[in-house]
Amino acid sequence: MSVDKKLNDLKLESNPSESAKVVDESKAGKAGKAGEKVEKSGKSAKAAKKPANPLLLDPQPEFIDYRIKMFDELKAKYDEDVASKPREDIKITLKDGTIKVGKSWETSPFDIANEIGKSFSERQVISKIDGELWDLTRVLEKDCSLEFLDFEHPEGKQVFWHSSAHVLGEACECHYGCHLSYGPPTNDGFFYDMSINNGEGVVTQADFGNLEKVATKGIKEKQKFVRLEMTKEELLKMFHYNKYKVEFIKDKVPDNTSTTVYRCGPLIDLCLGPHIPHTGRIKSFKVLKNSSSYFQGDATNDSLQRIYGISFPDKKLMDEHLKFLKEASERDHRKIGKEQELFLFHEMSPGSAFWLPHGTRIYNNLCELMRSEYRQRGFEEVITPNMYNSKLWETSGHWGNYKENMFTFDVEKDHFGLKPMNCPGHCLIFKSRERSYRELPWRVADFGVIHRNEFSGALSGLTRVRRFQQDDAHIFCTEDQIEQEIKGSFDFLQKVYGIFGFEFKMELSTRPEKYVGSLDTWNKAEKKLENSLNEFLGDKWELNPGDGAFYGPKIDIMISDALGRWFQCATIQLDFQLPSRFELEFKSEHNDKEDSISRPVMIHRAILGSVERMTAILTEHFKGKWPFWLSPRQILVVPVGVKFFEYAESLKERLVKEFGFYADVDVSGNTLQKKVRTGQLLKYNFIFIVGDQEEQEQSVNVRNRDIQEEQGKNETVKFDLVVEQLIKLRDDKRRDNKLV
Repeated sequence: MSVDKKLNDLKLESNPSESAKVVDESKAGKAGKAGEKVEKSGKSAKAAKKPANPLLLDPQPEFIDYRIKMFDELKAKYDEDVASKPREDIKITLKDGTIKVGKSWETSPFDIANEIGKSFSERQVISKIDGELWDLTRVLEKDCSLEFLDFEHPEGKQVFWHSSAHVLGEACECHYGCHLSYGPPTNDGFFYDMSINNGEGVVTQADFGNLEKVATKGIKEKQKFVRLEMTKEELLKMFHYNKYKVEFIKDKVPDNTSTTVYRCGPLIDLCLGPHIPHTGRIKSFKVLKNSSSYFQGDATNDSLQRIYGISFPDKKLMDEHLKFLKEASERDHRKIGKEQELFLFHEMSPGSAFWLPHGTRIYNNLCELMRSEYRQRGFEEVITPNMYNSKLWETSGHWGNYKENMFTFDVEKDHFGLKPMNCPGHCLIFKSRERSYRELPWRVADFGVIHRNEFSGALSGLTRVRRFQQDDAHIFCTEDQIEQEIKGSFDFLQKVYGIFGFEFKMELSTRPEKYVGSLDTWNKAEKKLENSLNEFLGDKWELNPGDGAFYGPKIDIMISDALGRWFQCATIQLDFQLPSRFELEFKSEHNDKEDSISRPVMIHRAILGSVERMTAILTEHFKGKWPFWLSPRQILVVPVGVKFFEYAESLKERLVKEFGFYADVDVSGNTLQKKVRTGQLLKYNFIFIVGDQEEQEQSVNVRNRDIQEEQGKNETVKFDLVVEQLIKLRDDKRRDNKLV
């Protein structure tokens, strides 16, 4: 394994919750004073009071000059070595097949980009040489293929934000004199972890402006990103002052090997790269938020300060992103959940939602949607235990591979664990009696409660919890039935996602490096999934090589919400391992004694995924304006005066008890206008205004939440007719909220 491959472990998952245990931002420290400009030199000591929060630490940390001196010495030796290399003609093949001629150890991808055009070269973020990401300014060594990536390319975006993280790190070192730990790109920007004053210092929002000013200074200087390879011994010497970097080096860099650092301005950081040519490519830079974290995500390690940022190569993109963040904030399910009294969390049970009456209505409706489809699609629902003896988890492999993510405890000298998934329990049911091929496929569904021991800092509303339920299902079938069952699963998810109005895309994840089972079985399984995808989507699916589960290939389904954000909820996984571990068997249709017993294939299938997480996604997708069939507040009846309370109450009673709607009546002492406004804020789908005319006609005056023209007084409609229209709207599960 190469050194770079091993050091690549430093590039942890881009989700911050995976790489560090985030602590409540409110605990990071009290707000400090706002920054002030550094006093000009030359003033007397008496006149020049030291600012409370200067832009730059004065004096700057000694380690900055120490690093630069060492870097310059080693870089000079490297440059001499490169200068001595023979210059030979090399062929550089572009993506369109064009061949360019360059010189080894002299021509860089940036030179080729400039040949294509100045505007073209300025748009490029990074290059790929023979499929490997490569700095634009790094010289080429031999014949190669060359590809250019701009900011719109996912890998280009990651490189751009990785470089921006270095700019943030530079600003933090110069402003705080901190010791940097880890600063990766994420899916929506970047962050940097650091220790300030040996863990005593904290970041506050008052610091953000100064950090941005220091970063902007570095950006304006167009500081070049300079790559340099260093030995492990040299790295330990350079970063001796920083225990976090020292630990990374000792842990990730094997003895007698080397890896790289990158310099931009005064910052020199342990890094595999690659990076943008210079900081001037960053046209807009912003610090977004801060929190605390633990070094390497371990609560037993030092508590660090984390700062998040975002950057773009175009100021317009920043404006659009900030607008997006504002809209996302308004749609935040935690905010809407509180406003609509859907759920709450309590410190007595972290990561476990308390579902309030209105939230429970949504929860139950989602489960009932799945149950109604189960009845039509031949699934049988079961209820399984929440806790199992550790022997079960040893058989399934979870005790050895997943134990740290489980809640485990002892009962009467035996080890037990709360289930983190339902599949082993379903295997026990399958094995509980003799099975025949005539019973297959057997489709079993379970809404059982699942517990996973997530880090406390990773918990986030309903999207990351410790206690949840899934629309979990497992299909036990023969190999010959796999394609038909996958096809049925595709039809199922298309129906459900169509109801919600989600776009979706699919990825086929194939055999990883570590896998179980025969290569032939894997190839057949992957081919079956590929055939199913081709039949369902044609060529409109993506391949994700090597990302399958160790027990079988899988199809991951991503959905896109109203803001264009992608979430993975559904999954379809083939499993040859669990049936083998549990020795599951069925009587085959062959009479031959040797072939009379066969082993089933297991298909893991979820469409909603976690019901908690899906509720969060739907809350933000609909911005709290629930479609009528899913709405926890469907109808509010508002009498115009006290003498119409009885009529209003009678309508509400009929709506609830006779027709099964979620209806309320407002007989408070508030004004009519305030009652209507309250109903609008709570996002009732319909408000029925009733007075003398409505009572005489047995009618209602309807105000439709989603039709602005119907917010005033409208023509009355017979109550019985409205009920017919409401029943049709509910049963059709339409999203338009129109009464027709």
